[in-house]
Amino acid sequence: MRTALLQSSGRPGSVEENLEVLDEAAGRAAAAGAGLLAAPEMFLTGYAIGDDIARLAEPADGASAAAVAGIAARHGVAVVYGYPERAGEAVFNSAQLVSADGDRLAHYRKTHLFGPFERAHFTPGEQPVVQAELNGLRVGLMICYDVEFPENVRAHALAGTDLLVVPTAQMHPYQFVPESLIPVRAFENQMYVAYVNRVGQEGEFDFVGLSTLAGPDGVARTRAGRGEELVLADVDPAFLDASREANPYLTDRRPGLYSALV
Repeated sequence: MRTALLQSSGRPGSVEENLEVLDEAAGRAAAAGAGLLAAPEMFLTGYAIGDDIARLAEPADGASAAAVAGIAARHGVAVVYGYPERAGEAVFNSAQLVSADGDRLAHYRKTHLFGPFERAHFTPGEQPVVQAELNGLRVGLMICYDVEFPENVRAHALAGTDLLVVPTAQMHPYQFVPESLIPVRAFENQMYVAYVNRVGQEGEFDFVGLSTLAGPDGVARTRAGRGEELVLADVDPAFLDASREANPYLTDRRPGLYSALV
């Protein structure tokens, strides 16, 4: 499945303009043969928008979700996007997967909040593994800081995730995460990992870009630079099967030794 990563911060504070950016990118992704387009963390609203996070937060099935479903169906490409979710009095940092038919397939709430900014604006999610079937692949969702906890990604590996999609807002000076950590996560867990970042200055944060899709061999299939960019790479199920057969990490585990972890 060809996968497109939209490296962009969109237009912080304007849901309408960000939907337009997503629509245009979906058209380009579909024209390039992509079956999936992934956008960054908090793409629909912007990340560093302070109290506007709560003001712009919407239910998982709200107006913006309907708009994204329309974009996906119009272009015939599945979409993963980040947004602030309103659920009663709580606001979650969430991501949603919509099929190429416009159906909502999976919804995830960020479980590990990073720093005082996120802890001031969001409630942490409680479900670590969220998956859906898409084009013959089991696709999992995670958001930014979550992927830096090895237990999180290993849980996805044990649940059979083939492609882990990680909308992110990775900032300076943590560029080693897309450069080094993501390929290692893909290798040690025998999966593809698509890590799609924001870019440029936004409030107090300087987002580093460097979006990447890494394969189970630990090799980046594509890597963006530091600017706005749409990059594409293929997720190959046959290569994944062969890699899993050759790599013994998951079968050589000794869970009885790991009780101290919990």
